[in-house]
Amino acid sequence: MGLLKSVFQSQKSVHVNRFIACLTIIILSFLPMAAQSADLKLVVLGDSLSAGYQLSAGEGFTDQLQKALDAKGQSVEVVNAGVSGDTSSGGLSRLDWSVGPDTSAVIVELGANDALRGISPELTRKNIDEIVRRLTERGVAVLVAGMLAPRNLGPEYAEAFDPIYSDVAKAHDALFYPFFLEGAALNPDLNLSDGMHPNAKGVEVIVENILPKVEELLAKARS
Repeated sequence: MGLLKSVFQSQKSVHVNRFIACLTIIILSFLPMAAQSADLKLVVLGDSLSAGYQLSAGEGFTDQLQKALDAKGQSVEVVNAGVSGDTSSGGLSRLDWSVGPDTSAVIVELGANDALRGISPELTRKNIDEIVRRLTERGVAVLVAGMLAPRNLGPEYAEAFDPIYSDVAKAHDALFYPFFLEGAALNPDLNLSDGMHPNAKGVEVIVENILPKVEELLAKARS
């Protein structure tokens, strides 16, 4: 009986070891696939306009952009680093932890709240410039998404605010998209009841319009 028990335990041990070995191989076989699920990481550093303010899951800018890029066969992970109510100062203060070292490209979408609060355009320019400068020095491809000042702030404010984005992009050889809300701004059918934030359809229009420039950004990140 002792010999039979010993043989049985030995066979059981072999089966257990085989099972563990097979399980390990299966697990390891999936690890490279997970690591290579996306070639690039694209972070959208923004405010409520890109964060998906009052929208359901799948309706926000980053979610819809991810779907559009997937449909184009782009191997990229889109990360939502939008914070509702954020100003350019807020974006700058959280830049390092919002945009990790594995980031390939960034869309900078900030400044709308600066204008709504009447913050000095000089401060907004300084913040946006510092954000783009630090990202480009890290070797991150950057797309600067422009914003326009509300016209009720007067022509002088608009003249100082509107050129910020194109000037900063040019200074740091970053890509530039003139107006993030292009195609959706001031259209009641494409915005929430507040008239400022895009609804799901509005986001769809924004994504469709900015998509070619985002693809250009990804191409730059790969080069």
